[in-house]
Amino acid sequence: MQFRQAAIWTLALIVGAALGTLGIAPLNAFMDFVAAAYTRAFQFVAVPTVALAILTAMASLGEGHAMGKVFAKTFSFTVLTSFVAALVGLVLFVLVDPGTIDPGVVSAVAEDADAMAQISRAPETVYGHILNAIPNNLVNPFLSGNVLAIVLVSAGIGIAIAVLGKKSANVRTLHQVLAGLQEVFFGLIKGLIWALPVGIVAFAAQLAAQMSAGVVVGSIGKYVLVVLGGNFLQFFVILPLFCYLRGVNGYKVMRQMTPALLMALFTKSSAATLPVTVATAEKNMKAKPWIARFILPLCCTINMNGCAAFILVTSLFVIRNSPECGIVLTLPVMLAWCVIATLCAIGNAGVPMGCYFLTLSLMAGVGGNLMILGVILPIYTIIDMVETAENVWSDCCICAVVDKSTPATSPAPPTDAPAA
Repeated sequence: MQFRQAAIWTLALIVGAALGTLGIAPLNAFMDFVAAAYTRAFQFVAVPTVALAILTAMASLGEGHAMGKVFAKTFSFTVLTSFVAALVGLVLFVLVDPGTIDPGVVSAVAEDADAMAQISRAPETVYGHILNAIPNNLVNPFLSGNVLAIVLVSAGIGIAIAVLGKKSANVRTLHQVLAGLQEVFFGLIKGLIWALPVGIVAFAAQLAAQMSAGVVVGSIGKYVLVVLGGNFLQFFVILPLFCYLRGVNGYKVMRQMTPALLMALFTKSSAATLPVTVATAEKNMKAKPWIARFILPLCCTINMNGCAAFILVTSLFVIRNSPECGIVLTLPVMLAWCVIATLCAIGNAGVPMGCYFLTLSLMAGVGGNLMILGVILPIYTIIDMVETAENVWSDCCICAVVDKSTPATSPAPPTDAPAA
């Protein structure tokens, strides 16, 4: 079955890429429409899936499974893998030495209205970014798709259900209703996964059309090499090694999680990919449902290996091209930025260009030349695709490792709830 799926996805990639290179404007417009519609469908189920997964998992606290230990393992592995990703980026940055950008290129960006509009979207400070994750009402996080805020709200309500459910039949009934609603959304997810080849054709055509239009790399070629090289090393070497050291075959997990990795590559959003990630982990990787539905939404918000590497390398690159900020890139300073990049990546939202705008806020805070990020902008689409796939892949690795080390006991359903 998996071989048949892989063959269909590969064929969809080839067909989509071929259609995208034809350069037919109406066809490209139609593929853009299909890709946007497919992404919206996943975004529709993504927010409820995140909320219900975290809520029902936290509501099950005290029902005989060690959720606290699962969270501790997940968080520690997140910090470890994210820091290693940043460290790999630092090693490549030192070895490759991207150098500095031609001032003429930077000046051209300053005159680009579109680039300036993107830069102006950056939050003023890192504190502002963190503050945005703290909800001030129940509805706004769901309307805006703020995943980190949704996790905070859902976890709080879930813990309240866990505490009050021991004494209140009404609260236990609410838990039962939420568990049933979660199953409904997973049924919708299965339908979207069945139609995934259609989305792949559209996404591949969209990407091929963008690449055919030309991507200017110029003097930042070494920078791109460092970012993508670090992502590939983390993807194909570091994370499989991490799995191996924990007794898991990482390359087998990679094959099993191919649908989620492809979805992440094209949507450039960990949050939009989450429904596919959870469903694929349960179906192909055979992860325990209560493990997958707790770890993967949590990792979607805090486990950002690709972002850690991008934030670190891009920050160092901007600082090197910004003598006015007064920061000298000594080894201790660069190691300190590894820590900063790791912490920022953990707090980053799993949405398209989230890392880009977070890096903008960091550089604004230290007085870096933001026009450098304008130079990076034209090729960020490719970087964002790769780093999102890496983010989701690291989520899958942590899920596989924690699932293997967790006893095979499933959480009891709420009182009077039918067995799943």
